[in-house]
Amino acid sequence: MEVARGIHRLEGDLGERYVCQYLVVGDERTLLVDTGLRDMPRTVIVPFLDDRRIDDVLISHADVDHCGGNRTLRELSPTTRFLCGEADRPWIESNAAMLAGNYRWYEPYGFGPSPEDVAFLERELGGDAPVDVGLRGGETLRLGSDRRLEVLALPGHTAGHLGLWDALTGTAIVIDAVLADGVYDRTGRRLIPPRYYDAAAYETTIRRLRALDPELLLTAHFEVMERPAAREFLDRSLGFVQAVRSAVRSARTTDLRALTDEVNDAVGPFPAFTHELAASVRAHLAEL
Repeated sequence: MEVARGIHRLEGDLGERYVCQYLVVGDERTLLVDTGLRDMPRTVIVPFLDDRRIDDVLISHADVDHCGGNRTLRELSPTTRFLCGEADRPWIESNAAMLAGNYRWYEPYGFGPSPEDVAFLERELGGDAPVDVGLRGGETLRLGSDRRLEVLALPGHTAGHLGLWDALTGTAIVIDAVLADGVYDRTGRRLIPPRYYDAAAYETTIRRLRALDPELLLTAHFEVMERPAAREFLDRSLGFVQAVRSAVRSARTTDLRALTDEVNDAVGPFPAFTHELAASVRAHLAEL
C-alpha cells in the first residue's frame, strides 16, 4: 500500500511474521529498500512494480530476510544499482561470510543453529551478489525534482545499518535499526529479541531517531507508526536496552551461555531465539 506520498510498503511472508520492503517513487528515479528472501523479488516485488523500473536498491543491512533476494533481483533487473552500508558490505556480498559472522558465531558458546536452520539460511541467502556502491550515512539520493532522500547511518543492530529520511513527508524508513522490546508474531506473541552488536551505537541510534521525531516511522516487522506511536516505540526500545544492561551488570556470571539464560529470564522469555539475545548480552559485556 502507499503509506505516504510516493512511498509504497510491500509485505513478504515469513511464516509466523512478515518482512517489509519499501519502494520510493520520484518523478525521475525509483528506489527499492531491501530485497527480502531469495525468491521475494520474483514473488513479491516485481509483481507490484506495474512496469516501473528499479533504478536503485538500498540494502538496509546484512540479514537474510533483507538481502537474500539480491542475486535474484540482479538477474531480473540487471541495470539496477545496488547500494549498502560499507561496514555491512562483506556480509552482504558473501553468503559464507554472512553465515560465519552473523549466524554461526555463537556455536562455540553452545547455542549452535540446527541443521534445518543452516539449510534454510543457505537456501534463502540466495547466492553471492556484488554491491555497486558503499555508503556511510549523510549522502543524498536524488529521485526527482522534488524528492531527495538523506541516507541515515543507524548502527547497532549491525555495524553498517542504514535508513532513509524523506523530508518531503517527514518519514523515516528505519527497517531493523530499532526493534522495541522484540519482534512479535501474527498472534501478538513476542518471538525474537532485539539483537544488537554494539550497545552504545544502538542506543545512540534510538536517541537520534527520537530527536528526529518523524511524522511516520517505517520498519520491516512492525505496523506503520505515526508520530505518537513512533515516540512510544522508540521509548520502549530504549527501555529494553536499559533493562538488558541492568540485567548483565547484576548477573552472577560472565559465561555467555549462562549469562544469556539469566538475562532471558529477566527480559524475555525468547525460547526459540535465545541466541539472538546473546549478541546483545555480549555487547553489554563489552561495555564492562
